[in-house]
Amino acid sequence: MHRTPEPELMLDPEQARAYAEADFEAPHSRFVELFREAFPGLTVSGPVLDLGCGPGDISMRFARAFPEANVDGVDGAPAMLAEGERLLAGSGLEDRVRLVQACLPADAPPRERYRGVISNSLLHHLHEPAVLWDAVARYTEPGGFVFIMDLMRPDSRASAEAMVAQYAADEPPVLQRDFFHSLLAAFRVDEVREQLDRAGLAGLDVRAVSDRHLVVSGLMRAG
Repeated sequence: MHRTPEPELMLDPEQARAYAEADFEAPHSRFVELFREAFPGLTVSGPVLDLGCGPGDISMRFARAFPEANVDGVDGAPAMLAEGERLLAGSGLEDRVRLVQACLPADAPPRERYRGVISNSLLHHLHEPAVLWDAVARYTEPGGFVFIMDLMRPDSRASAEAMVAQYAADEPPVLQRDFFHSLLAAFRVDEVREQLDRAGLAGLDVRAVSDRHLVVSGLMRAG
């Protein structure tokens, strides 16, 4: 099945509210678990960049999991960031998490370099995947960590429909619709590996971690 791109930004306030109120406990907790598995024993401290942070749930979970980290969550959608600011208020993380509107590649994040770059479910939104990999190469400091998780395109529309029925049956219709379209817009492991090769990031590992998710991880070369 060929890839079918979807809109890069989620601009609808109702759509943003649905994402902010959705129960992503299992997949987002898994994001942190997989990070720990990818970097056993790594001391995570200092500035971390979360690309495509949406309403900021991953940014906040990461900050809670690693108390010495400061997370800059970056997203291009004002509606998503507005929901994120609502969730951040009163969380106790206001001094370590900041959510910033920036649309790659035109806009830059707050810092020139980060100890690490993370991202969840941004890649499949991008019409040009090189935008993500160029940002990873530019903003991760030498020796810094990279951890990117995203959906993985199934073999057919029927398989995508079956995944929606299996994993999102209890979600609101807008989330079911978006999940289906996101599956159609996602990349496969071999496609991501080619993207990394073209970006000069062949040292990063890419692997499937479920029937619908892949992870890119590794350390940037020093020097």
